[in-house]
Amino acid sequence: MVSRPAPASAALPPMTGDGGPPAFDAFARAVLEDVHDAVFVQDTGGVLRWSNPAARALAGDAEPQLHAITESSGHVEVAGHRRPARIRALPGGWHAWTVPAEDVPQRHVGEFLAEAGPRLAAARGRHGTARVIAELAASALAETVFVLLPTTRGRWEWWSCERPAAPGHGRIRRVPAQVAPVLAATFGATGPPQPAPVPAAEVATLPSVVADRFAGHADVSVVSLGPSASAGVTGALLLGRRGDPEFGAEQARAVTGFAHAAGTALANAQRYARQEEATRGLETTLRPVDPPELDGARFETWYEPAAGVLAVGGDFFDVLDHGDGSAFLVLGDVCGKGPEAAALTGRVRHALTALAMVERDGRTLLRLLNELLIAGGSSRFATLVLGTARPSDGGVGLTLASGGHPAPLIVRRSGVVEEVTVPGTLVGISPQARFAEAEARLERGDVCLLYTDGITEARNRHDPTELFGDDRLRAVLTTAAGEPAREVVRRLRQAVRDWLGSSAHDDIAVLAIECAN
Repeated sequence: MVSRPAPASAALPPMTGDGGPPAFDAFARAVLEDVHDAVFVQDTGGVLRWSNPAARALAGDAEPQLHAITESSGHVEVAGHRRPARIRALPGGWHAWTVPAEDVPQRHVGEFLAEAGPRLAAARGRHGTARVIAELAASALAETVFVLLPTTRGRWEWWSCERPAAPGHGRIRRVPAQVAPVLAATFGATGPPQPAPVPAAEVATLPSVVADRFAGHADVSVVSLGPSASAGVTGALLLGRRGDPEFGAEQARAVTGFAHAAGTALANAQRYARQEEATRGLETTLRPVDPPELDGARFETWYEPAAGVLAVGGDFFDVLDHGDGSAFLVLGDVCGKGPEAAALTGRVRHALTALAMVERDGRTLLRLLNELLIAGGSSRFATLVLGTARPSDGGVGLTLASGGHPAPLIVRRSGVVEEVTVPGTLVGISPQARFAEAEARLERGDVCLLYTDGITEARNRHDPTELFGDDRLRAVLTTAAGEPAREVVRRLRQAVRDWLGSSAHDDIAVLAIECAN
């Protein structure tokens, strides 16, 4: 919003003819003539075009200066004296600035706090929240605002808002408690926030980037931004005023209410930041990694967890180099999705990684994993297919064992799609679970596909009762026969995404093994 001084004739006579904003007719002007609040009307270019008698009386012979703080609030400055104003958008890009009469507060405290609440809740991160706190406080509580938060190495991080100066941000040294006792007490406060006046001598001890901004203020106060002793956030809000408080006798209530809301917003921002950090760390340890290189074989993957807090889920795959030219393969699906499924997925993957270092037999691996899950007391189960890929004699030999998982499919170069039948029961359900192994061989151009039921159980975007199913899966693979694993997986991904559209889906994991000899 552009603000310009009034023209040399400060009287700003009422507009006539077509010079006003749309719908600003004679009736509206006549009504505003008798309003006790000062009303200034500003055109699209920021020029003052009209004022009512109260506004002309307020301005006198001086040129009023209009300073916007937010879209709905600002200050009208006349001869160095600032008065808070409400800003209302008018049709056609014009604006009306209303300065309440001296004996009428601009807003009720409840209205201010109700307006501040959504903006504080919408702020993101420590930096963004502190910046919004400074802007909101400058819109109603003070003319100069500093938010101070403790940081490392004995310093404070600060955010400022002072109109017409631009918002600021930086770091300063902390001032010792013996020379700034009011600030020290505020940072150490554990009870409800209570504003306290800061003596001019104490303001002067602050670094100049702060102290200089409060020069000439009639009142400087500070209030804690710690909503409770257990919130884990301590900070201070410095408020400087040149004129009378906007809320009159209710000013202290406005400050304490805002400080409590601002402190809560900061605590939530800090808590959210810790959760994000923990989430990123968990995702890093749980998300599958790209398969290693293996002579004579290529691997292609597709991993797409269901939407949720974590970018990982209950589906997983791993390819581990045995160091002798062969590789351990596993693809699985832990019952459920989201954080709980992801946590069990981590246990399963870590257990198999350790077991595969000392055991090659797939049936034994599944049996040991079954015992571990049952002993761990989890009510969840998993389905898996695992085994070994070993290039030999111009092809790739596969030894696969399954625990209740969809059967692997081999896409022959000739166009035939074969199922590798591997019987086995769910893992983690019964101590009597039984598992079996099967052998398969890939020749040049053949691709073996391991997949989870997120593929076959994908729901049609138009009819959620219709699943992608086994037949469509085989049809897609048939059309991709003879193509490299990368193209096979690409076509399958495209077919499933077209089927799903923008609808939600379960976790999806695909591991393709290609004979590349």
